[in-house]
Amino acid sequence: MVTISRAALAALFLFLAATQAGTEETGDAMLLKIARKYGAARSFSARFRQEVPLQNIGVVRKASGEVFFERPLKMRWNYRGKEAELFLADGQYFYFRPADSPQVFRRRIDEKVLGGKIPLLLLFGKGDISLLLRVEEVIHRKGRGETALRLVPRGDGAQEVRRIDLVVGSGDLMVREVHIYDRLGGANHLYLEGAVIDPSLSPGLFRFRKPAGVEVVDG
Repeated sequence: MVTISRAALAALFLFLAATQAGTEETGDAMLLKIARKYGAARSFSARFRQEVPLQNIGVVRKASGEVFFERPLKMRWNYRGKEAELFLADGQYFYFRPADSPQVFRRRIDEKVLGGKIPLLLLFGKGDISLLLRVEEVIHRKGRGETALRLVPRGDGAQEVRRIDLVVGSGDLMVREVHIYDRLGGANHLYLEGAVIDPSLSPGLFRFRKPAGVEVVDG
């Protein structure tokens, strides 16, 4: 469950070097603009592609689908394919069901640790991402019209994270890639396309419906 949920939670961050530029102040100012852009939004949707290298076995687990967010603290990942998982946040709880599992795992949302687990959801919650993360490096991908921000935790606000790389459009500041590196050597890579801010989303999209014959387990 841990590997899959970290991948699903992953929601926004960077790295593909070009020319290094800017200062920490410039980078932090850009991060603040990104946070404000998403902080003013009520909802968000995008197509996603996800890659999760599985340590020690040389395999990269891949997934794709659509992701939806709505303020406050709601999200849904619709995975494509036969091994589709359920991953849902309804504002109070996370629900996660591995593919073909007879159990759904439920956990209460803890806003205090959102920066360490789900940076994208933090943007749609009540926190301030710039208080948890600082910009260590700014890289401009001039040929692609993108800017990459290398983010590291401030203090112990994101204890599980070693580094988050965030790629945004240089002009519109829309998040295009998220790369999360944890302290155990794991990594999650998320690529977003067709992103829309403030789409009209049905309330039922974030409502958990218990499948027949499936047990809900807390923890």
